[in-house]
Amino acid sequence: MPSRRRQHEPERGLLAAAIACHPREFVGLVVAAAAAVAILVNALFLQHGPHPAPIFATRASAAQAKPGPVEKVALPESKPKTITQAHNDPIAELIAPSKRVLAIQRALAEFGYGQLRPTGLYDHDTSVAIEKFERNRGLPVDGQISERLVRELATMTGRRLDQ
Repeated sequence: MPSRRRQHEPERGLLAAAIACHPREFVGLVVAAAAAVAILVNALFLQHGPHPAPIFATRASAAQAKPGPVEKVALPESKPKTITQAHNDPIAELIAPSKRVLAIQRALAEFGYGQLRPTGLYDHDTSVAIEKFERNRGLPVDGQISERLVRELATMTGRRLDQ
């Protein structure tokens, strides 16, 4: 004689019992299966033209893909780039090493105004070296590169600093 509890419970299948025990996992499985089907349908049926992967190429499309005679195409002539051409990239100009800063760093390091590594980038060490130079030469101390600073350095080194 079956127990009373079994009499009142409706009979459930194995799949229904698994779904009832793990509803989140079942929803995730259904969503993953739907996504996989959508991707396959898109890849196999909704893309126009021959598929680039050889596994999906048919014999007709493979026969069409055989190379034929090569046609020469006239390309537009491009002018060779020269150094004098202007670049229109302000960000690159900001982060690129400056020849002027590089020359100033070399001159300051050469005359003992700091242990500068000539990088061409204006940094804290360069600013400190410029301030030290300005104090020694009686210039207004601001630590910035100015025309007056460049003239004084050029006079001291005896050569023109690259600009």
